[in-house]
Amino acid sequence: MLKQRIITALILAPLAVWGIFGLATPGFAWFIGAIVVLAAWEWANLSGWQAQWQRIAYGAVVGGLLVLTYGSSELVLLPALAWWLVAFALVLTYPTSAHLWRNPWVRALMGLLILVPTWNGLVILHQAALVGPQEIAGVWVILYVFCVVWVADIGAYFAGRAWGKKKLAPRVSPGKSWAGVYGGLAAVAALALAVGLWLDWSGARLAGLVALTLVTALVSVVGDLCESMVKRFRGLKDSSQLLPGHGGILDRVDSITAAVPVFTLLAFWLGWLA
Repeated sequence: MLKQRIITALILAPLAVWGIFGLATPGFAWFIGAIVVLAAWEWANLSGWQAQWQRIAYGAVVGGLLVLTYGSSELVLLPALAWWLVAFALVLTYPTSAHLWRNPWVRALMGLLILVPTWNGLVILHQAALVGPQEIAGVWVILYVFCVVWVADIGAYFAGRAWGKKKLAPRVSPGKSWAGVYGGLAAVAALALAVGLWLDWSGARLAGLVALTLVTALVSVVGDLCESMVKRFRGLKDSSQLLPGHGGILDRVDSITAAVPVFTLLAFWLGWLA
């Protein structure tokens, strides 16, 4: 298993770097779109649609929505912001909340609210620039959002191991604790301060970066828990076996699906993206 994980990671990491930094935005949109369609194929199974034709059809619907929303403004991300607020409540009240979304059609709608805004957020960021004292290309902003998710996860892991007695959502993900959340937030706050100071930001702009980073990290936890909740309801350990040693695509990007659209929308509202 460890060997499989390492080999898969060694293949996927350079591919991801090439996709982000080596492609122009139209090519990047196709590249990420293919990944999102595969994730939709996985989500169809989480929705309860197990037949192969149903899963392919759902992937085709998601792909069609990506084409239809290409070039949309940041307002296309508003449903994602509303969804993750709802998802937070559903996670906290699981399994009681399951009666609200146990219908496969409702879960399919959940998938649309998760996957389509993620793709839009990444494409918008890729063609945008972070404006300010220095203009920063959107590809570096994407990398920053990914780093926020990864650093939050690492901080949560170590803090949870050291102090994780009070569980966050034991019926959804027994391994996660409130100490892990606080540790993750502390880690990303340090990341934001380090990046902001390196960019020579100060005052309100630095404080804004820290606040935006903290919100992004918090919502990334909800993204992780939401997928875990649906997998637990379906009795599945992984979303698929597409990535040997890693499970499925959704298992690797669950936090990112929440972080990217929320970060992108809030950064636009702050006037930081152009």
